[in-house]
Amino acid sequence: MIEIHPLEGVPELAEGDDVAEHVARVSELRDDDVVVLAQKAVSKAEGRIVRLADVEPSHFAWTLAGADGDARQLEVILREARRVIRARQSFVIAETRHGLICASAGVDASNTPAEGPVVLLPQDPDASAAWIRERLRELTGAAVGVIVSDSFGRPWRQGTIDVAIGVAGIPALLDLRGTRDASGRELRTTQIAVADELASAAELVMGKDRAVPGAVIRGLRLEGDGKAADIPIPEDRDLFR
Repeated sequence: MIEIHPLEGVPELAEGDDVAEHVARVSELRDDDVVVLAQKAVSKAEGRIVRLADVEPSHFAWTLAGADGDARQLEVILREARRVIRARQSFVIAETRHGLICASAGVDASNTPAEGPVVLLPQDPDASAAWIRERLRELTGAAVGVIVSDSFGRPWRQGTIDVAIGVAGIPALLDLRGTRDASGRELRTTQIAVADELASAAELVMGKDRAVPGAVIRGLRLEGDGKAADIPIPEDRDLFR
């Protein structure tokens, strides 16, 4: 049976905080648990915050912002983007330097501690997950998986779901190619985005308005060690590029 336990009791995190120490304090981890942490909590601890008062918008940012948008926030988005995929007024879909395609290049102003700052994605979410995993092993002795999650929209579907943007200690994808289905047919293309599934499952107990920065998923045994960087579609298979 799979269990999902919210990480309640973790305070608002700030730059320099030890995320793993807070997780270890509020949970009793076991081998094979999967710790899912909201990107924003990890980013805040890593100091990935920009004060809009310190940002000087470019001409392009002013153009995108129009009359209703915040040109300073648009400037931060442009700086975080490898390329802009689509823009409609101040709403931008962009590819980040990590290869993620998402709204606002992952720049977010919600759930920030005061008026003005925005939170950026971690510089290297896979490295963040790996560091937290090793730190948790030091603190608890448990060999766990770690997922850094973020909320993404989905093409042609309303609503957001949480996906894995950083992974350590578990496979990001379960590759079933070469195995056979229940009817004996060989599976030729099937890969399961198990890290994304776990990220979305954890969000059910985290919520967006409860200040719960993570969850522990128990009852799975996932062998392997992947990265979230394994998940995006390779460029040569991207039909929309």
